[in-house]
Amino acid sequence: MVILYDKDDYRGVMNQYSFSLAGKTALVTGGNGGIGLGMAKGLAANGANIVIWGTNAEKNTAAAQELIGFGATVLALQCDVGDEAQVRASFDATVKECGRIDACFVNAGVGGKAPSFAEMSTEEWDRVMRVNLDGAFFTAQEAVRHMVPNGGGSIVFTTSGSAFYGQQKGQHYGASKAGLVAMSKAIAVEHARHGIRSNAILPGWIESEMTAPSFAWDKFVNNVLPRVPMRRWGTPSDFAGLAVYLASDLSKYHTGDVITIDGGYHSF
Repeated sequence: MVILYDKDDYRGVMNQYSFSLAGKTALVTGGNGGIGLGMAKGLAANGANIVIWGTNAEKNTAAAQELIGFGATVLALQCDVGDEAQVRASFDATVKECGRIDACFVNAGVGGKAPSFAEMSTEEWDRVMRVNLDGAFFTAQEAVRHMVPNGGGSIVFTTSGSAFYGQQKGQHYGASKAGLVAMSKAIAVEHARHGIRSNAILPGWIESEMTAPSFAWDKFVNNVLPRVPMRRWGTPSDFAGLAVYLASDLSKYHTGDVITIDGGYHSF
């Protein structure tokens, strides 16, 4: 004998196995372009309200228009994550407008420009650390402070292969990205009891403003692309699905991890 129940009786079970982000709010720093915008689009397409922080007001507006096209409610704020006061003010404004933050994607970053390690200036070192590591610390700390009394949430850092394998002329960049991995894992351990999960995403070679100069260099393309087993560069949209998973309740037991999205590059 089969007894049928109304679907409303199973709503809790359905939510447990759903990628729907309806009712959730996700903050994406550096969300006005590249990987950040790719993640934001995936989140918006699956029902999340989106907050993007970026330093370029015009890019913020353009990105917000794209995200609104998915039917999302979007808040775009101009914020330099390397400035602690701006991060605190922007987080307060975000919470005031949205009520709560369920997922925080700590994605904003800058690349390195040193001619060599021996010639790297203190100013260049500080420029990268200010955004990539200090900015991540300011953002993640505000997220934790908000999530602890509000039942938890998901924090996701964008790291780099240079965190594990180094980068010539980019020792400061690699060091900053290694710091994110350590920070993420420490948050995962300390704040699991508060319902907070913390993970990092490690991209391979992805089409973005940061990689555009390298991708325009034939020697680089000829040497590197054959080492990507999928034989293509990654695109921002390749991060949409993972962002949705990490923001959803389906990842509620997934924490302290570094997840690689690289077309097989680091395995070859």
